[in-house]
Amino acid sequence: MLGEGENFVASDIPAIINRTRRTYILSDGEMAIVTSDSVWVMNRQGVPVSKKVFEVHWDAEAAEKGGYEHFMIKEIYEQPKAIRETTTGRLAKDDTGILFDELKWTKDDIAGIHKITIVACGTAYHAGIVGKYYLEQLARIPVEVDVASEFRYRSPLVDDKTLAIFISQSGETLDTLAALKEAKKLGARTLAVTNVVGSSIAREADQVIYTQAGPEIAVASTKAYTTQLIGLLMLSVYLASLRGTLPEERVKAIIQGLRALPAQAHEILEDVESIKTFAQKYGFSEDVFFIGRSLDYAVALEGSLKLKEISYIHAEAYAAGELKHGTLALIIEGVPVIALATQRDVYEKTLSNIKEVKARDAVVIGIGMQGDKQLEKYVDHTIFVPATEKYLAPILAVIPLQLPAELM
Repeated sequence: MLGEGENFVASDIPAIINRTRRTYILSDGEMAIVTSDSVWVMNRQGVPVSKKVFEVHWDAEAAEKGGYEHFMIKEIYEQPKAIRETTTGRLAKDDTGILFDELKWTKDDIAGIHKITIVACGTAYHAGIVGKYYLEQLARIPVEVDVASEFRYRSPLVDDKTLAIFISQSGETLDTLAALKEAKKLGARTLAVTNVVGSSIAREADQVIYTQAGPEIAVASTKAYTTQLIGLLMLSVYLASLRGTLPEERVKAIIQGLRALPAQAHEILEDVESIKTFAQKYGFSEDVFFIGRSLDYAVALEGSLKLKEISYIHAEAYAAGELKHGTLALIIEGVPVIALATQRDVYEKTLSNIKEVKARDAVVIGIGMQGDKQLEKYVDHTIFVPATEKYLAPILAVIPLQLPAELM
């Protein structure tokens, strides 16, 4: 990091953003000699390397807590802004399509894509699972989702007809970076979805979609996850439009839903009393289970991770239809079950699964959409998110699952 009469070595930009915004980003195999008034960069052989100065455009205040108790709660409340920033300039003014100037793909560019592989870790992996639903249902392309730490060791079937998507908040996730290099070696076209300009994964990938979440300081990812979902949804609509797999009226409905998202996310964060109530009432349970079907199951995985990551409470997520295959034995009297029920095409089946856990005297917290008159008849506590398009529901439904982890 290049300052005035001082230079720094740092692992991440937020550590010293209040001192300088100019930096060199080292690539693999490079090293630097740093003094107070100079920086020399060279390769392993000691040959000088010419580096371009990278300018950081984050506001220094974005890396501060700004009056919040800690970074995670601040970043949860920054989600309406992050959503708005990620969609800005990417939604056609007439709502007829997605604009990805950084991709500029044509029908011919995607004609040779026979499958998509999504690779990521942790929260980004959960975003990838949602992305699989988006890409398969909208663009009608087969999708695999891989844990990055496993990708290299299973001899993946990847070739020049594969689009490999790598998701990482920081762009520096080592397992994901290694998987990206392996995919390139196998001939795949590579696309990064990341939040950090100039990061290792962004530099290594053939092309990049940048989310605009701003700096995420908390270890537990929140706004990066929601903006990753938006990036993947916009990519899916973009590909669907090129492939002709999505009617224009559906494209318009999704884009109009994207425009409404920031206000809807703000609405959830303005009224958290129902979330606080159940977090305080059930916050000391030893076990919590999350269930859902279709996209709700993908969101349940992320809700479960947030709860155990932050509160150290044992939490597991299950596809609701799998309860009868052994898992139901774990549902005992008083155990909290958080049931997501935002997907109308599997709604009745989800209600059936809720009845199953209620029959075993579980305490059920239902997550549904406003206007749902049935859900509260079958659960002990309800949390409603604004009604929206089915593919946008995961972006809103995850917010009530981030807050209990924070409030417990």
